[in-house]
Amino acid sequence: MKSTMQTTPLLISSMLRYGSTIHASAKIITWTGTGSRTTTFAEVGTKAAQLAHALRGLGITGDQRVATFMWNNAEHLIAYLAVPSMGAVLHALNIRLFPPQIIYVTTHADNKVVIVDNTLAQPFSGLLPHLKTLRHVIVNGPISDEVRAALEAPEHIESVHDFDTLIADQPTSFDWPEDVNENDASSMCYTSGTTGNPKGVAYSHRSNYLHAMAVQNGLSIRQGDHLLVVVPLFHANAWGFPYLAMISGATLVMPDRFLQAEPLATMIEAEKVTGGAGVPTIWNDLLQYLDKNPVDVSSCSMLMVGGSAAPPALMHAFKEKHNIDIIHGWGMTEMSPVGTLSVPPVEVEVGSDDYWRYRTAQGRLLPGVEGRLVGPDDDLQPWDGQSVGELEVRGPWITGSYFANGSESPAEQAEMESKFHDGWLRTGDVGTLTADGFLVLTDRAKDVIKSGGEWISSVDLENVLMAHPDVREASVVGVPDDKWGERPLASVVLAEGTATTVADIREWLGDKIPRWQVPERWAVIDEVPKTSVGKFDKKVLRARYAEGGLDVTTLG
Repeated sequence: MKSTMQTTPLLISSMLRYGSTIHASAKIITWTGTGSRTTTFAEVGTKAAQLAHALRGLGITGDQRVATFMWNNAEHLIAYLAVPSMGAVLHALNIRLFPPQIIYVTTHADNKVVIVDNTLAQPFSGLLPHLKTLRHVIVNGPISDEVRAALEAPEHIESVHDFDTLIADQPTSFDWPEDVNENDASSMCYTSGTTGNPKGVAYSHRSNYLHAMAVQNGLSIRQGDHLLVVVPLFHANAWGFPYLAMISGATLVMPDRFLQAEPLATMIEAEKVTGGAGVPTIWNDLLQYLDKNPVDVSSCSMLMVGGSAAPPALMHAFKEKHNIDIIHGWGMTEMSPVGTLSVPPVEVEVGSDDYWRYRTAQGRLLPGVEGRLVGPDDDLQPWDGQSVGELEVRGPWITGSYFANGSESPAEQAEMESKFHDGWLRTGDVGTLTADGFLVLTDRAKDVIKSGGEWISSVDLENVLMAHPDVREASVVGVPDDKWGERPLASVVLAEGTATTVADIREWLGDKIPRWQVPERWAVIDEVPKTSVGKFDKKVLRARYAEGGLDVTTLG
């Protein structure tokens, strides 16, 4: 029997139309450093239409790629909506990648036009001679004659435009194409490239639409919420926030380049922020600032964390001091990116042991995301909260392959194909699943420490270490050991002015973890190295140790 339902496609343009009409008065608030500027959703709809006309004038047709090199601001959001709505593909370049990686992903994606924030235009001009596929540069904001000349200098660049001037005289409405297939690419993002070249993921209109609806529902986001979007728009579609705002009517507070604790605290107070999204290091800095400065953050009840797990001590401190729930969201670039959210069942008593067990988990699988645990011999593990395996996932917003343009070497092709297993995505994360679908990750497959035939979770060790009052950050990696094969090396960032030593911390650990897991090797560092998306970059610490670049103290 056939369904009688209509088959209206799920398109970004339908979200744009809905948000700019149904939620016309909702706002995009962009921080300027001295205050904010406001753009309504209605104005977003108008400017998106004008930008689409301007891009047509620059030759963007079909599914050509339009890149952005921008902070989180209203103009970036306008591009997020306009480019896919016109049938092209939005490629948000990660401004924190190393120059060779930026050159690689821009070339690999075959970007034709790029929109650049004026505060990034000068460093971007140094890359431009190597970005041979680009033809047009649009700059958001004023630039000096010197920077303009640098942007115009490469022979392959046909024109450089000011964003506002380019769209000013364009028509204020656009006939968004309705023949776009919902399974066509709408946007793309590249992995951060921790090994080899970054790999491209092309999201579809359908995947972005369904993902946004799932995250909005999972976080209970609604009209009237003011959301501080610290997670960069170049990081896997800012976890879906640009699109879920169009659905929900929630106001977005965009920090632009002002990502330090002081301006973020000011934004929360001034704009009555109710929730936010960012990596743990951002919220940890905010917590330290709030401990020393009287800022009213009472409007805020939720801060979503992604990129890496939040230390339990951080979650307890926000709840106990400010009544703010830290909500884990786990996922990957390949998953659009959210796959789980750590919202406890309603029957669980707030503050109970069960409550914190659910809170500190990575979260419950979202509707639409299927997960399974695969053991060392490809045997499936039960959902009993104890059996450990590598998590594999599949679902409507999870990629089935990486973007390839034919230039990949056989080794690169094989490496990309190895990430998939019988139609499932291998996540590389090791953990357990409970009977009610809550994921608890114990480590990355590549980071678990194999000591004397037993596994030590580097993540668990890091969480315990960061519960020490004088430890600001901690990263644990496995290093070679003649007796045990591998042993943990703990690198810690100590609080400023503290007299605490690594020997004190090692003694403090004694009754908190099994004695055999306590590290013998310790290093005090100024900062844990991080990847372009804010995760602890453990390969850097391993390399420093191997090269003798860490001042290691051996105890025990």
